[in-house]
Amino acid sequence: MNDITAHLTRLADQMPSWVWNLMIILFSILLGIIIKAILVPLVRKQSESQNIYSLIRSIIRHFNKILSFFIPLLVFSSLLRFTKFNTATLQVVTKITEILFIGCFAILLIRVIRVFEDYLYYRFDVSKENNLRERKIRTQIVFIRKLLVSIIILVAIAIILLSFENMRKIGAGLLTGVGIGGIIIGFAAQKSLGNLLAGFQIAFTQPIRMDDVLVVEGEWGRVEEINLTYVVVAIWDKRRLVLPINYFIEKPFQNWTRTTAEILGTVFLYTDYTIPIDKLRDKLSMLLQANKLWDGKVNVLQVTDYKEQTMEIRCLMSCRNSGQAFDLRCYIREEMIKYIHQNFPDALSKTRVSVSNSF
Repeated sequence: MNDITAHLTRLADQMPSWVWNLMIILFSILLGIIIKAILVPLVRKQSESQNIYSLIRSIIRHFNKILSFFIPLLVFSSLLRFTKFNTATLQVVTKITEILFIGCFAILLIRVIRVFEDYLYYRFDVSKENNLRERKIRTQIVFIRKLLVSIIILVAIAIILLSFENMRKIGAGLLTGVGIGGIIIGFAAQKSLGNLLAGFQIAFTQPIRMDDVLVVEGEWGRVEEINLTYVVVAIWDKRRLVLPINYFIEKPFQNWTRTTAEILGTVFLYTDYTIPIDKLRDKLSMLLQANKLWDGKVNVLQVTDYKEQTMEIRCLMSCRNSGQAFDLRCYIREEMIKYIHQNFPDALSKTRVSVSNSF
């Protein structure tokens, strides 16, 4: 090792400083690329046999880009003592390297969290039909992951700022006025802090979860994102409704999948009084039994009201989830009207006019 160091020292003395420094930088980048080019394919080959989930594949996906930067930085840091920078430049380069290392470690920690999140997503798969428990856990996972990422970023920024002497003085000055500053910050950030606390409450009491079906602000949609301070609801027509997270603590809304995804669907028919109800009931049963969207539990046809000119008939049916209920309701509505039109056309809703012959 001493011989190698002595040889490098002699070689450095024979070259201009800028050429030697440039060679070290290029060597660091090249060596990092070579290490990654050798390591990643070897690791990826170990995961090819696993079709559904692979921890190694997850690691490669999340660490692939950051390793392209971290490995050359690590090599350059180890070779920094062989550079020929002057004292002032060396201090600047060393400080920049330290800051980049802090940033890289923060990103690596975030990537570790994402790898762990992938495992939990595989462990608690929401693609199955009865996924209430999985959606509960996934809601907590998403909130905790975003909270941890925010903490890591804040800590990394704090470490970087504290590494500068002048920043320490600024920090000491801020601590002197912490009383007044704390009151001002408290008033300025009370809404944000309220949203953050509401986020904690939602993550663990769970009035809403990821992929829950909601009716909120008169709109029907699914919970797409639960962030630290706001919630994104994907509306059925591809719009996105963004609401502050404390909205779901302070205001009423409908959650169609709070305890189960099962739901009852209704179809209303308005016909003349002369229509035979028993035949409609038999037709509804036949339609439901022939349709895979029906879960086989609820099949009811009842006269629910009389109007002045029409009779209100309600068809009630059960489904596994709200999406299937909507499709089944449309199907039953279309088929029942078709059946009435073909078999009892005189029973469709109509207006009676009595004409008296005065002649």
